Amino acid sequence: MKKRTHRGRIWVLLDRNGKLIEDIDTDQIYHNAFLHITEVSEMGKHALGNLEGWKDFAGKAAPGDILVAGRNFGAGSSRQQAVDCFIALKIGAILTPSFASIYFRNAVNSGLPVLKSARIEHLVAGSKLESGDEVDVDFLSGRALNVSKGVSFEVEPMGVVQREIFEAGNLFAFGRSLDRRD
Repeated sequence: MKKRTHRGRIWVLLDRNGKLIEDIDTDQIYHNAFLHITEVSEMGKHALGNLEGWKDFAGKAAPGDILVAGRNFGAGSSRQQAVDCFIALKIGAILTPSFASIYFRNAVNSGLPVLKSARIEHLVAGSKLESGDEVDVDFLSGRALNVSKGVSFEVEPMGVVQREIFEAGNLFAFGRSLDRRD
């Protein structure tokens, strides 16, 4: 069983004006020029490679880091590589006010912790969440703490199905676990 909490350094995706970037689409997350790559472990180096100001993200990110972005993260297509590139980098979670529905479902099915928080925008605007801060998130209770600043906030906890898929590792592993329950 995977652990229910995660602590990691955050990356707040801001534009040149210091505003949280909204509507980041799957082509900005994982450019179509790299769709020929089929090995998930090779996809990480292209994460956010088409997002202005963040093209060097993959070289700076470390396993366990947490991504913080604006509304409608993962808009556009159902491009699975836009989830897999973060799995390859071993990103610990993605926190946003909202996700594009297809992206959210793909991430859940892949076992990538994606959590919503209506407070993200206010925390970033008030400098309560900044890149480099260390954040601790409880996936099940929805409690989160910016350890670096001592600021607590809430995220929507994982639902039952999301939690079961996450704990199994991904949707396929979850399905295999159902076979063993019979």
